[in-house]
Amino acid sequence: MTVDRILPTDEARDLLELTTELADRELAPKVVEHEQRAEFPREVLRTLGRAGLLGLPYPEEYGGAAQPYEVYLQVLEILAGRWLAVAEAVSVHTLSCYPVAAFGSEEQRKLLPDMIGGELLGAYCLSEPQGGSDAAALTTRAVRDGDGYLVTGTKAWITHARVADFYNVFCRTGGPGPKGISCLLADRATPGLHPQAAERTMGLRSSPVAQIVFDEARVPADRLIGGDGAGFTIAMSALDSGRLGIAACAVGLAQAALDYAVDYARQREQFGRSIIDFQGLGFTLADLATQISAARALTLAAARLRDAGRPYSVEAAKAKLFATDVAMRVTLDAVQVLGGAGYVADHPVERYLREAKVLQIVEGTNQIQRLVISRALAKG
Repeated sequence: MTVDRILPTDEARDLLELTTELADRELAPKVVEHEQRAEFPREVLRTLGRAGLLGLPYPEEYGGAAQPYEVYLQVLEILAGRWLAVAEAVSVHTLSCYPVAAFGSEEQRKLLPDMIGGELLGAYCLSEPQGGSDAAALTTRAVRDGDGYLVTGTKAWITHARVADFYNVFCRTGGPGPKGISCLLADRATPGLHPQAAERTMGLRSSPVAQIVFDEARVPADRLIGGDGAGFTIAMSALDSGRLGIAACAVGLAQAALDYAVDYARQREQFGRSIIDFQGLGFTLADLATQISAARALTLAAARLRDAGRPYSVEAAKAKLFATDVAMRVTLDAVQVLGGAGYVADHPVERYLREAKVLQIVEGTNQIQRLVISRALAKG
């Protein structure tokens, strides 16, 4: 199905055409093999970086494309429709560049061209084994030691854990609570930084996710981002943007599942006619199409608030909540439309279903999104 998009500029239209061309040529033919082998497509990310797709929302002076978030999210949607693991990798990498871009010193920002260009791949180390949703209670500690910090602790569920070139490490440099948290930028080769074996995940098998153990890992003091105690502010600000990225990925995945189900329902015949002509199935597909359009509209509306410099945290939570729930519903129903064929790996909808689930969990579970929204309602 062709999505009717209203874009702010001709440049944005050209960008989405380029993204579609790259996604069809570089992503779609490779996804099945890489997912089966659980192999991360590092060269695909480099290709996207060289095409300028990894730095879309960042300033041109640092190698970015200075595109509105509204446009960047539509790029993610297109990528997710071909290969969700790649779209999620782009979202995570963009999130990983954010601390330096938004809070870094001018010296630290000299790293941005290689980060944004995709020559350096990023990871975002916030969650811990005992403290996923309660980020303010993290226990990884960094102790000042001469001209550096010694970092000790364990981070969990880290995307790109075994392949990243740099890690944003949120750690405790002060007392309890959010004011004691700081953010350090650690290189891959940091002594004492030990990625563990990759998790065996339900979906996104080509995306490496693992714990990282920090055993007195020495990070130079000049890699402290935003100053001592700024970490929690950085983390929460970045997550607002990251939630929009996940919402866009959910819309792209849901659209891919719907398109496949519709094509199948047009071709599959029972009782002498295409099954899409039976109202029970046709109305189901109509409802799914409507929900996807609503999810896309909600996501882009939140992005426009961000682009306008207005508060958007609550709207980002709504978009992430709604879009990922829609993706779960659409992929589940897509399997049902295909019947037995939907349950085998010959058709991609079984993979779509497995992939959709993680989107309800990452960048804050959907229960956390409801908490954000309900607290805003309580405050009036």
